[in-house]
Amino acid sequence: MSSTADLDVALVCVHGWPETKRIFERVVEPFVMNGFNVVVPDLRGFGDSGLASDGFYDVPSHARDVMELVFGHLGYKTAILIGGDLGGPVIQEIALRAPSQIQAMVLFNSPLPFDKNRMAGMNTRASKESSDYFFRQGTDADGLAMELSTEQKRLTYITEFYTTRLWAHPGAFSQTDISYHAAPFLNAEHLRASFGNYESVFNPEKRSEPSVLARNTHTPTLILFGTSDHVIYPDFDLMAATVFEKHSGPIRMENCGHFVPWEAPERLVAETMTFLRGLAD
Repeated sequence: MSSTADLDVALVCVHGWPETKRIFERVVEPFVMNGFNVVVPDLRGFGDSGLASDGFYDVPSHARDVMELVFGHLGYKTAILIGGDLGGPVIQEIALRAPSQIQAMVLFNSPLPFDKNRMAGMNTRASKESSDYFFRQGTDADGLAMELSTEQKRLTYITEFYTTRLWAHPGAFSQTDISYHAAPFLNAEHLRASFGNYESVFNPEKRSEPSVLARNTHTPTLILFGTSDHVIYPDFDLMAATVFEKHSGPIRMENCGHFVPWEAPERLVAETMTFLRGLAD
């Protein structure tokens, strides 16, 4: 493990949905103060990034973009990856595509490749009440986008994911926080584009190429689990431990939900630092 002061190493934070790079705002400065070169991109179609010229918003497309940014445009030799939600599969994809360039991963509250045998007996399904959005965005994205025809309707929709849908720990987001994170999705084109990855789950034509997501036997991975999350698998921590052979944890984070970097920034930084120091010893 290289020193955190190594200029050839990037600490790359990859957001999920309905998020942008803003979700990592509370951890950027602490990581920089610890000597990291922090890279926090907006995925294609999200936040300040443009819409995809090829029309694809699947995990492989996001992974290729991040790899090109980090290893091509910015010129880093290796990276440490942090991600949850959609960012989780993206960093998993990168680690499998470029194993020699990824030193470690920190993964929280994220989709995982399913292994029926290894995960036998685990609670692997979120409630239908929590997952209905997934099917709507994946199978009727145009219809949903048409319904969300005004900025107010789009704000109301995104607000649900920070409040009544019970992704976050109760009270973790103030109305000011919610407005801040929802603002990038008030743009109708960007909101519609953000549904693209969900579409790729159901429609092969929305996939730029096959994903390589599978069990990872080589990347040291810290597993964190915000336990107040009602949208991810109830046994996420146990499931993740079967996916990553070289794992640390899982560490259960009480009074924290889906949005770990915003809900528990100090804990995320501290656990990451402890994990990376352990790899360096």
